[in-house]
Amino acid sequence: METVQGYVILKAATFETGHGFALGHNPGAPSPFVTWQFTEGENDHRDYYWGRYGNSQAWAQKDFDRRVDDYQQLYHAAVRHTELGPEGVYRYYSTQRPVDIGTYPKSPDNQPLSIVNYDDDRRRPVADGRLMAWGELTYAKPLTEKQMEDYELKPAPGNPDRVRPSITARLKEGTRGQDPPKEPGQKRSHKNHEER
Repeated sequence: METVQGYVILKAATFETGHGFALGHNPGAPSPFVTWQFTEGENDHRDYYWGRYGNSQAWAQKDFDRRVDDYQQLYHAAVRHTELGPEGVYRYYSTQRPVDIGTYPKSPDNQPLSIVNYDDDRRRPVADGRLMAWGELTYAKPLTEKQMEDYELKPAPGNPDRVRPSITARLKEGTRGQDPPKEPGQKRSHKNHEER
């Protein structure tokens, strides 16, 4: 992710129209969180404007979500893609309930970095619209499959441990070690029900 005016972009949503919104963080700034609107130009260069600054990540997340929702409703635009950052952060979605005491793992060596409940007492589409979630948590290390199952959390598709090879690479890998297809004229090695 990029840095704009000292703020590291933590999250961005881009619409099919070429417009979008970003959430940034600069711990040394008087207002450490910001949400910006942006327009993508040539070579995916972004022009950031209309910044709203605040003191908490929860406020910034709510403002980001509100701005994305308002734009979707006003212009009937679909989100083309969502970017998550910075690298190395593991994001998990709470799809069954809002995040609260006892609803997420907090092991001594892997405490949550951030906990965000979405506003309006409703779930929001996340992961490019593939999931509906009440909120999200970020961790420095990945959660185990058991932790995700026990707390009913779903990993973000962009997590570093979830990066998958391209479909072409997977198809090539899948065909290795398989027997070549049999020719149509080859005799079968097993008896049919009439030969038994």
